[in-house]
Amino acid sequence: MIRWGRAKQDAWSRRSKQDQVEASTRWMIFGSPWIFYLSGMPQLSSAVEGEQLPLALTGLIWVLGLAQCVLSVGGLRQGLDHYLGEGPAPRSRLRIMAVLAGVSIAALAALIALGEVQKVTAPAMVLFATFPGVTNVYGLMVRPRHGAKVLTYVMLGITVLFAAVGMEWPGLLGTFVVGVVVAFMGVFTPRSSGWYLAVMREVSRAKETQARLAVAEERLRFSRDLHDVVGRNLSVIALKSELAAQLAQRGASGVESAVAQMTEVQQIARESQTEVREVVRGYREASLHTELAGARGVLRAAGVDCRIEEDHEEMPDRVQSALGWVVREGATNVLRHAEATRCRIRVGAGDGGATAVLEMENDGVRVPRAECGSGLTGLRERLAAVDGTLSAEREESTQVFRLRAEIPLAGGPSGGDVGDTDTDAHAGANAGAGADTGTGAGADTGSTGTDAVVVGADAGAGEGPRVDAERADAERVDADAACTAVGARTGAGARR
Repeated sequence: MIRWGRAKQDAWSRRSKQDQVEASTRWMIFGSPWIFYLSGMPQLSSAVEGEQLPLALTGLIWVLGLAQCVLSVGGLRQGLDHYLGEGPAPRSRLRIMAVLAGVSIAALAALIALGEVQKVTAPAMVLFATFPGVTNVYGLMVRPRHGAKVLTYVMLGITVLFAAVGMEWPGLLGTFVVGVVVAFMGVFTPRSSGWYLAVMREVSRAKETQARLAVAEERLRFSRDLHDVVGRNLSVIALKSELAAQLAQRGASGVESAVAQMTEVQQIARESQTEVREVVRGYREASLHTELAGARGVLRAAGVDCRIEEDHEEMPDRVQSALGWVVREGATNVLRHAEATRCRIRVGAGDGGATAVLEMENDGVRVPRAECGSGLTGLRERLAAVDGTLSAEREESTQVFRLRAEIPLAGGPSGGDVGDTDTDAHAGANAGAGADTGTGAGADTGSTGTDAVVVGADAGAGEGPRVDAERADAERVDADAACTAVGARTGAGARR
């Protein structure tokens, strides 16, 4: 039993706050008829005195009220779905509940006529106990004004019926007032809860749409940059290649001109390659200050109180880039795998200034670490390239997740973006042509430096690990764009 309870508690904690609020609201609506029923029906039993017939009528009212409560659970579920636009109205169930309510009123009128009801408040308490089930379902199916008007007329009819069977005016007045109040509560309470759930769903859909639009906007920006960089150069390459082919067809007189045109084509292709690499690198680079500002903007927009503490001096580019990726992945995890209300990001020095330390801490963790995907694994690989370490721990008691990255400030590979640490390392495999200064025929046969990796693909040398790393980084960036990559750019100006 204890194990079952813990399993249910864990399952509940993994649900999002929206799911928890919707589930608790539904159960509150479903349970309200039972609360009214158990509160009001004992008043009838204590007020009736008599032999078999009065006791039989009292038992009948108890059974009919219980049946209405049972039917109200399904009726409220269908009625709430109908109000939210997800299903048909429970009209047949409502008719059955109305018939049962009518029979209960008739039995109560018989008790009043027999003079067996000794307390003037008993009829009002019967209405208090049995009416909420049918009025709640009815209130979800009609407009509030129409429902209030119809139920007021119904209460007037019930009051007239009780007066006709001999009920005195104090009891009539109390019955009418209680009946009207219960009727109005039945109309407006479930509709208010349904409206609340509809607003929550609309806000959730708006956030999802905003995230998709942000991703689409970033892709459009990236495609526009590539078009601006590559489009003109490709057009020039196509025209010059066509011209070179026509010159070569003229024979010896056009060979020199064709060679000149192809040399220009080669130069334009090299320039285009460099420009494309700069665009891609700019898209992949993670600036620490930019990522901190973007993470704070995105998290605060999601309702998370994000606080940033910086007590460090200027760090090398390689360290800032690596920590920027930690901030990006950490903010993504907060949005995807937690229902956080606060997040603290601290950047400082450790071990007497020998290391750079970044620590992210957030509450509201609802997914175990084993289910958090491969983001942390990718971060460890990035930090390993600069001799850094990454640790992640989760406190079960407080549901707090802590991410800590530590990078030595002295030693380790030098350079800029951690994601590009292999830019020139693998190019050395094509050694034999020197640096990027090689041009002309030498550049044709032995393109060197960073160009050897890509150009060598056409020459049969293979793309090598460099291209694999670029593809992996591009896929990671595309996956993170919805939460942090875009937010980092839109909030880059919000420096603390």
